[in-house]
Order: sequence, then C-alpha cells, then structure tokens
Amino acid sequence: MDGEDPKQGTTENGEEGLFQKSPFSLFMRRIQKKKASAEKEKCQRSATRTRVVYQDSQQGKSPDETGNGNEGSKMNNSRAENVEHVLPEADDLPSPVPKADSMVCHWRVNQFLEKLGKRPSSKVLDLNNCALCARDIMDLITMIPLLPDLEEIDLSWNDFIGVALEPLILQFKHLQELKVLRLNNCRLTAKDVAFLGEALEGIPHLEILDLSWNPNIGGSLCLLTQKIPQDYNLKTLKVTDCNLTAEDGESLAQLLNKIHSIEVLDLSLNKMIGYSLKSIAQELKHVKGLKVLNLNMCGLKQDGFQFLDTALQHLLELRTLDVSCNKEIGGGFQNLAAHLAGLSNLEVLDLHQCCITEEDMAVLTQIIPLLSSLQELNLSSNKSVGASSDQLLSRLRFLPKLNSVLLSNCSLQHDSFASLAEAALHLPELKILDLSWNKCVGGNLKLILNALNLGAEIQVLRLSSCSLVDEDLAGLASVIQAGHLAPLQKLDLSYNGRITDQGWATFCQSLVALEQLSELDVSRRPSSRCGCGEWFSKLLAALPKLLLFTELGLQGWILSEVQQKQLEHFNQDNERNVRIDTWYGA
Repeated sequence: MDGEDPKQGTTENGEEGLFQKSPFSLFMRRIQKKKASAEKEKCQRSATRTRVVYQDSQQGKSPDETGNGNEGSKMNNSRAENVEHVLPEADDLPSPVPKADSMVCHWRVNQFLEKLGKRPSSKVLDLNNCALCARDIMDLITMIPLLPDLEEIDLSWNDFIGVALEPLILQFKHLQELKVLRLNNCRLTAKDVAFLGEALEGIPHLEILDLSWNPNIGGSLCLLTQKIPQDYNLKTLKVTDCNLTAEDGESLAQLLNKIHSIEVLDLSLNKMIGYSLKSIAQELKHVKGLKVLNLNMCGLKQDGFQFLDTALQHLLELRTLDVSCNKEIGGGFQNLAAHLAGLSNLEVLDLHQCCITEEDMAVLTQIIPLLSSLQELNLSSNKSVGASSDQLLSRLRFLPKLNSVLLSNCSLQHDSFASLAEAALHLPELKILDLSWNKCVGGNLKLILNALNLGAEIQVLRLSSCSLVDEDLAGLASVIQAGHLAPLQKLDLSYNGRITDQGWATFCQSLVALEQLSELDVSRRPSSRCGCGEWFSKLLAALPKLLLFTELGLQGWILSEVQQKQLEHFNQDNERNVRIDTWYGA
C-alpha cells in the first residue's frame, strides 16, 4: 500500500474517498466557514495527521449472520491484515468541543447514530452489531469527546473494533462517568487487552466489563488483570468463551485477591479454567458479596469441583450458581453438601448435564429443600436421575418461591413424574415447566394438569418428544378452555408423532383462549413427515385472534399448495409479522 497514489478515486456520492481524508477532516471542511482562521488551521492540521488505509470495503459480519463461524473467522482475519492504522499522536487526538459549537456537535452525533439506525442518548451508546467499518470507527473516535456524560458503551459484534481499540480507548479519558463497557465478539487481541488495561486508571467508575466471545485474548488476560488498580470498584466481569488458559485462571485468582467488589463472575465456556479452579476457589473467600458465579462448561473435574466447598462457606450472598455441562463432576456432590445447604439466598441452581449419580441425588434431596429462596432449578440431561428423583421432586413442595423447573431428558419414571405432579400443587408461583424428552408423560399428562387447574401462573410449558397421545391433548384443551392457562406465552408440543389429526383439531379449537400466547411449536420429526389434516384450517382460524402471537413451528409437516399459499398470505392478510418455520415443508 505504501507505493499507492494517495489521491485514488472518489466515493459513489462524489465525495473524496476514505483513502484520502478522514471523516473528521471532511466534517471540519463543511463547517470551516464558521470558524476563525486560526482555529480552522489547527483543526485541519489535527485531522490530516489521522489517516486510515482501508483496502477492503466489505463490512464485517458476526458468525451468527454468516451462518459459518469458521469461514467467517478466516475472512475476518484476512480483512484485519488489510487494515492499516496510522494513529494520531496523543496531543493530536480530539478534545472536547467548546460550548459555542454544542449545536453543531449535537447535529453531528445525531447524524452518525441515525445512519446506523440508532436513537441518540446522552447516557447510552449502543452500537451492538452495527457492522461498523473503518470510516465509522474514525467518526466514533472523534465523537467520543462530544459525549462526556456517557455511562454505558456497547460495541459488541463489530469486527473492526479489535484493530482500532487503542485510539478509541485513548478517548475514554473524556468519559469520567462511564460505568458499563461491552466488547463482546470484537476480535480483540492480546495487544487490545494491554491497551484496555492501561486505560482503566482513566475510567475510575467502571462497574461492568464484558469481554465475552473474544477467543484471541486467551493466554493474555494478565495484561488486563495486573493493570486493574487495587480496590477498583469493578462489580461485573464476563469473559465467556475467551479461550482462557490455566494461566489466565491464575491471573483471575490474583485479581480476586485485590478486587473484592465483584458481584458477577462469568467464566463459562472456558474449558481450561478447571485446571486453576483450586486457586480461584481459594481467592473467592475475599469476594464475599459475589451474587453470580457461572462456571458452565469450564472443564471442572470431580477433585477440582470439591475445592468450591471452601469458597461456598464465604459466599452467603450468592444468588446464582451454574456448574452445568461439567460432565466429570458427577459423584462429587457429597463434599459440597454442608456449605451448599447454607446458601439461604440462592435463587438459581443450574446442574444440567453434570452426569449426576444416584448418590448425588441422595445428597441433593437433603440439600435442595433447604434452599428457601430457590426460584429456578435445572436438572435437565441427567439421565440417571429418573429412577431416584421421586423423593427430591416430592420435596420441591417446600420451595414456595420456585418458578422454574427444568427436567428435560431426565428419564423420569411414572412414580417420579407423579411425585412432581403432587409437588406442583404447592408451587403457586410456577411459571416455567420443561418436561421434554420424558416418555412417561405420554398418557399421564393429566397428572400435571391437575396442578395447573388450581391457578398456577404457567407462562412456558415444554412437552417436546413426550409421547403424547390424543387423550393428553384433549385434557390440555379442556384446561385451556377453562381459563387455567390464560398466562401461557410459549407452548412446545413438537415431536409428538402419536397424536392424530383429531387430537390436533381438538387442541387447535381451544387456542383462542390463550390470549397471551406468542410461540407455538407443533413440529414433527423429519423422519416422520406427513401431511396436515383438517386441524390446519382450525389453526389458521385461531391465530388471527392471538394478537401477541409471533412464532409458529411447523417443521416436518408436508403442506399442500393451497396450505402453502394460505401461510404466505397469512401475515399480509392479517397485517402481522409472524415467523413461520416450515423448513421441512414440501
């Protein structure tokens, strides 16, 4: 690029291209007649010292948008190599604009945000997933000083932030009120982490720092943690899926030793953290105000998991404990029994996919009923639970605040399901119930429906792949028509292939009573595709009356040409925007 002519071409609208002048320079040229000549020359000198050479005009996309995370990552890395920043010197970075120019500044900020489809706010700058390009980032760099009252900045899911963080961070010295900084999936590097660490002293009131989904910062977290000042008032630190190493875990332990204000610590999806859990657990005793500890899929092993016992006795304010998707901790709950039972403020306990054993269930049966504040319990995907969970499930009646019970894929047996149904009679705040992938529910749904008849406030009911039969749907329809499920918002009846057309028709006739319903899934397995019967017309007749409805799952159903056209015209005819999933349709 060094040998290229700096005067190369123009943009489509006829203005000089990004290669020649920075956006700040272009802006200053528009208002230069309003400036005194001395001020004008100073601004022009400052602007011309900042130049961005940008070889690829294609804006970055997030993995979710491309549909292929690996290929997208390779393309993004290639683009990053083609972006060269000639950074301004510290003295030449923009300064706050005088009050006389406040109207011009206000106009400029509004223009920038409107271009990105965002509403202006003096407190919050939300540019999440805006596909910012190099020119946008240069605009942002010169605009930060114009927003001194910002308390929150979200730049997540913008690929080019990772190659422009240094000049951005240098401008944060103007943001003395900044409390929240989110940089999720910004392709941050070790160098960016170092810049951020250096800048934290100039952001004295930062409380929330979210660096999640930046896998390239793994192995370099110490460049941040070592720079955070002693007794810094950081309350939330999230580093989900950052490819953290065992050494990073040791750095986090050192951070916990000097920063005691942390209330939320999210280390999820970092599979190597388990190797440093001993050090982390030992330092958690200093963080007595911790409210959320997320260790989902952190590679915890049974021996390492036991180190948490020492920490739990100090974490009496803990509200959420998530150790899910750590398959090797099964059989290790005995050593946590005493101090886990002492978490009287615990509201969320997530143990899904932990290979819980029958011995663990015996321990949990004694502990869980003592957690008087518990609101959410997730035991899903622990297949050995079903044969031994009847005692635990029957004792859920002692948790009157419980509003979410997730037991998907637990191999429940008839007795354990009956125990749950009986306990549900004593759970007036139950809002979310997931019984998916438990075949024993089929033919026995009436057991749980008896509890729903007594006025439970169920909002989410998931019964996917439960071997339901027509009798179950008839009972469900009866409860719906009686008004006992009026608050229901999401209903999943997918993968229940034993239901006949008559069963679906009976159910669809009752739908109009679910005025709060927003999502319904009646999909079939791809291997059991079949055509829709008369129930389809009853479904389409009910949906227009559900004013809050937004999503319908119809995978696996073969639709006739007439039915396809009815679906195509449904949104237009009813002035709606319902997402209809017919991926396996004809």
